[in-house]
Amino acid sequence: MFPVVRKEVLNPSTVRLVVRAPEIAAAARAGQFVVLRADSAGERIPITVERSDTSAGTISLVILVAGATTRLLSHKNAGDVLADVVGPLGVPDVTKGYERVLIIGGGVGCAVALPVARQMHIDGAYTHALIGFRSADRVMLVCDFQAASDVCTLLTEDGTAGTSGRVTDELMLVLQKDKKYDLVFAAGPLPMMRAVSEMTRPFGIKTVVSMNPIMIDGTGMCGVCRITVDGTIRFACVEGPSFDGHLVDYEEAIARASFYRDHERETDAHICRLLGEVRAFD
Repeated sequence: MFPVVRKEVLNPSTVRLVVRAPEIAAAARAGQFVVLRADSAGERIPITVERSDTSAGTISLVILVAGATTRLLSHKNAGDVLADVVGPLGVPDVTKGYERVLIIGGGVGCAVALPVARQMHIDGAYTHALIGFRSADRVMLVCDFQAASDVCTLLTEDGTAGTSGRVTDELMLVLQKDKKYDLVFAAGPLPMMRAVSEMTRPFGIKTVVSMNPIMIDGTGMCGVCRITVDGTIRFACVEGPSFDGHLVDYEEAIARASFYRDHERETDAHICRLLGEVRAFD
């Protein structure tokens, strides 16, 4: 069992759980993730390690309510436990050797981009973060990004917070003004990462994207997380989750990501009803 030490509500649909897991905290590096179960009967889902605190023996996990399991996790509070947390998994991102980097986060992808920005900033790179959300009520982690970067630009699609527009709009303005970036790192919705990759391609800037396919075991044995990169099948859980953004087959990845969408909606609706009944009897 892994106890929840602290819970923070980041916005109406997203929480941050700080979980005691000393061995994982000691080993986790930027870009890695864990596979967890909310309870002994639950499904296994991957969540990025947003921060690890070796002195406290804790890891921080940012969870967007997107389905049945994440909804159950969002109801966890300090003192509750998670049944399983396995990790760290995946290949750590390379954060050293860069002078100027652009870090792009879209929505909950900001929780994936943040540890990379933080470590690159620590490793001495000039770090410019672009973080985007649909509206002000979805904004999160702004203070964290400001502390982890030299420049942080907040954007919302409807203009209700920060600059009006999308991260891709700001990216083009930045690239046209200053092409001297060693790396662009992007994490977020697949269409956004595809757009970022196409925008950086003419500038010849190395672009890395963090892929988020469906995963089950986290060891590469189930094969569910497979994606195509440069015409070759790769397994995101053991060879990623980060890959060369200019080589990813986004069309295939987007199609695969939608396979179980209807089933997830049905399951989440069932869980919502169940939680409503439980609360009614509290």
